[in-house]
Amino acid sequence: NANNQRVPLLIGIGSNYTESLVNYIKASDLNGFSAILSVSPYYNKPSQEGLYQHYAAIAKISKMPIILYNVPGRTSSNVNPKTVFRLASDFKNIIGIKEAKGDMLQMKTLIKNRVKDFLIISGDDETAPISILNGADGVISVAAGCIPTLFSSIINDAICGKASATKNSLNNIKPFIKLLFDQGNPSGVKAALSSLNLCENKLRLPLTPVSNELYLEIEKFVSKKN
Repeated sequence: NANNQRVPLLIGIGSNYTESLVNYIKASDLNGFSAILSVSPYYNKPSQEGLYQHYAAIAKISKMPIILYNVPGRTSSNVNPKTVFRLASDFKNIIGIKEAKGDMLQMKTLIKNRVKDFLIISGDDETAPISILNGADGVISVAAGCIPTLFSSIINDAICGKASATKNSLNNIKPFIKLLFDQGNPSGVKAALSSLNLCENKLRLPLTPVSNELYLEIEKFVSKKN
């Protein structure tokens, strides 16, 4: 209701049990959303064929566009570019990928070989601006949640091809990005939002708040940039 269709909204729906995920999507009321962001299966480490079949099953039943989400640091498996290209070619409703491996070689491979109109979206704040300078379409960001004006200005510089300004600004916030992830995400960004009085600094176990020392470091940076 707050968004009121001003910008596209993605809904994250993922599982490492394909049948359960398919049934969940079928039963869900997705009115108001523009696309599904679906993380690759975690823990059970499927093969590339298994990853393809997983996303194929979703694509066959989904009435909404799908954006793949590759984040090997959390899932323990990597959706290889060849698998991404195969999915993009076989299913028109698979419209993009949130690529969060943080590997510039893989990112450049995706950008160079993608099918027409397939979105390449960074999911790694530290490499996102450089990815965009190389042709990526944008970022789904953690840092932007707490320093939106600063981070969006860096991304806009990258979109406009201002390489020098982008790299200088990125270097200035890299220490802060490291703070946000030092004791895990979303613990870091929750601390930042708490320091801005936008939420309480509480998390559900097994996640816990960052240490007092790290909280103060995060608070110090955020207070200067907002």
